[in-house]
Amino acid sequence: MPAPQPAAADDRRALGAFGEEAVARWYTARGADVIDRNWRVRTGEIDLVVVEARVVVFCEVKTRRSTRYGTPAEAITPAKARRLRRLAGEWLAAHPDVRHRGLRIDLAAVLVDATGVATIDVVPIDS
Repeated sequence: MPAPQPAAADDRRALGAFGEEAVARWYTARGADVIDRNWRVRTGEIDLVVVEARVVVFCEVKTRRSTRYGTPAEAITPAKARRLRRLAGEWLAAHPDVRHRGLRIDLAAVLVDATGVATIDVVPIDS
C-alpha cells in the first residue's frame, strides 16, 4: 500500500513555513533581528517583524513553487497592503517597549524550485 500523501492544505502550510524560515534567515544574515513571527490578532497576521538598524520592518512572506498562477509578489493587492499597515499599527500598540526610528513594510517573494532551493526577493512596499 502506498504511503499517504499530505493534504494540499498541509503542503501549503509546510511550504509557507519553509519560506518564512528562509526569509528570517535572509534578514538575520544581513544583521537584522527577527523579533516576532506569525503574530496573530482577530483581524489578521503579520508573518515576520524584524528590527533593522532601529527600523521596524513588517514582512509579508509569499512562497510559491512556480509562477503558474502568478508570482508571489502579485499576491499583494492594495487591500492586502492596507491591511498590513493597519496590523503594523496594532502590533506597535501592543509592543510599546519597542523603540524605533522608522517603519517599513516589506514583501518577501520566495520561489522554491523542484530541488528545494529558494530564491528570495525582498522589496519594500511601504516605508
